[in-house]
Amino acid sequence: MSGPRVNSFFLGNSSGVNFSIILSPRDAETGKLQLANCSGSKRAGDWNLDVTPGVNTSKVTVSLSRTLELCLPNATECCPSPLCMVETLQVLACRGSVMLAQLLIQAEIFANSSFAGNVSENAAIIPNQAFKPLGSCPCNLTAGACDVRCCCDLECTPDFQQLFSGSCFPGVFGGDVNPPYDQLCSSQSMEYTPEWFPFLCVQSSLDNTPFLGYFYHGSISTSKVPSFKIPLQTSPGKPFTGYREGNPIITEEDEYFTVPQQSMAGQCVGNAPVAYLHNFDVKCPTNLESYKEGLPHDVRINSGTADFIQQNVVYRAITDRGKFITESEDLLAAEVLCQNVTFAEHYKFIWKDMNIEQVNVTVFLGSLCDGEILTQRFTVEFLSLNSTHGEELFENPGYQVGKPVKAANLNASDPLGSLNIWQPAGRGLCASATDRPVLFGVDSYSGCILEVDINEDCSFLRGNVTEKLNALIQATHIGKRDNSSYTDLNDWVEIIRLDPFSSNVSTGGLKGFCPDIPANLNIRIIYAKVGAVQGIPQQEILAVQISYSTVLWQFQCGLGCRNTLSFLPITASVQFIEVPAQPAPPVTRYQKIYAEFDCNQNEVCWPQLLYPLTRFYTGEPYSQCLAKGLFLAFLVLLATIMSNPWFSKLWNR
Repeated sequence: MSGPRVNSFFLGNSSGVNFSIILSPRDAETGKLQLANCSGSKRAGDWNLDVTPGVNTSKVTVSLSRTLELCLPNATECCPSPLCMVETLQVLACRGSVMLAQLLIQAEIFANSSFAGNVSENAAIIPNQAFKPLGSCPCNLTAGACDVRCCCDLECTPDFQQLFSGSCFPGVFGGDVNPPYDQLCSSQSMEYTPEWFPFLCVQSSLDNTPFLGYFYHGSISTSKVPSFKIPLQTSPGKPFTGYREGNPIITEEDEYFTVPQQSMAGQCVGNAPVAYLHNFDVKCPTNLESYKEGLPHDVRINSGTADFIQQNVVYRAITDRGKFITESEDLLAAEVLCQNVTFAEHYKFIWKDMNIEQVNVTVFLGSLCDGEILTQRFTVEFLSLNSTHGEELFENPGYQVGKPVKAANLNASDPLGSLNIWQPAGRGLCASATDRPVLFGVDSYSGCILEVDINEDCSFLRGNVTEKLNALIQATHIGKRDNSSYTDLNDWVEIIRLDPFSSNVSTGGLKGFCPDIPANLNIRIIYAKVGAVQGIPQQEILAVQISYSTVLWQFQCGLGCRNTLSFLPITASVQFIEVPAQPAPPVTRYQKIYAEFDCNQNEVCWPQLLYPLTRFYTGEPYSQCLAKGLFLAFLVLLATIMSNPWFSKLWNR
């Protein structure tokens, strides 16, 4: 151990077990530790032993009770040297005189180097970075004390520097603020030195280094932007022309309107912006300690035409707390602290064309007490102004992102089908896993764990895995649009199935070894944007393909190989691929020639060859760039003239 505290665990029933700690000095002649006995106590020297008993596990804590500060003049009970103590400890667990367990601890603890003095409030003089580095020792972060691994820190004594002399901070942070650069004539860092290097190398002192903060004085440039630069939007901006699908909703303060949502990692993000026409329903667990209020409900929302609308908020009380409280601890009634918090928020956006007409919010409040875990629910729903009784009319027949993909089994009497993926729960076993529908435009990856016996027959295992994967796809066709009719075959596309590879490889009687197990189901959905309805893209599914990927299953031997069960993870992935609605027109001859000069399609951009000579370049004043460019052109012209044969004849004359 290298700190003043260390934890360990004693596995088993600790009733009747006596824990003790002893100092174990080594024998001066043999170098071996002295034999330990069960007659010790829970304190030895400056060390204390604390035991926290549990059901089948007890936590054992060894802590140091002395200070670790370096000694000042005429001070006691401190560390006389940076290496404060080197001791060997033994922790024993005994029942009577029988030793049940033994823990050996080698403690090497250094003194604290933190600074506890007064810091001067005098303003530091910052040098001009064009001529002198801002700091000659950037790793010197603590005033009046030695910083570990900072070899340029003048406050470190030679004895203290020996502790980390072999692991100093490298580079600029470690004090090498003027490293030799490749252009120096004395630099040997280049692996290959061209023949012209001695002619063009730089003879300069390291004090005049290009690493001085990369400092330069640039003149104020024009506001024009070259064609190959992409502008970066730094603020949300007011959508005066209306919202389009996926645009973030903006508030009156020109900020995003946020509602807690789930991230790609599955965690809840409190400041996630709400996207126009994107419905969601999320659940976020929290407790009283980490509870935070969301965006105030008096914030006005930009309707999309530079007008602002107020939210219509209705507050209701929760009647059944059991639907939201998922876990609670048994606490005394006198010690429980409760607070009125938000249990659920339901947002309904009434929209028309590209604008928001109305926002209705229903907030459910309840009491949350200390020790309880609350599962908050947040829903956002967009309803058309022409909808009736909360049901959306089929104005846009295409799919919208987040809506379930419509499936059908047209070969059966009941055409209703399903296309699902797993939603594991508990231990993640396939036996307890539920499923959920595939959502349009949402790439998904899920799976579950299948328990396999070591004596499992490979053919039976392949059939069992294939059956579980096929259970997710109870359909033969997928609807092209969200309003596909079961009576019209033209509204559906047939699922293309690529059956798994049937293996006839013999395992030779080996147990726990099966090749070519179809453990991965791949669902690829190809779609295209075929039009737009009121500015909203109409998306249509063109084809669906299902394939399998095989793996090699091998029994994994656990501790002692006493368990005859192993685990096989099986997965299902969904990928949406967007293609053009119509084939792209053939490339003309002019486009092929122009592509050679397109900076976005080639690594070499010829239009940028003279970029430093244009007014878009802001690294130096334009007059200096022009002068250097003319001088370079003069050198090129001079070299061309001198390389001509008639020049050598004229020179010889």
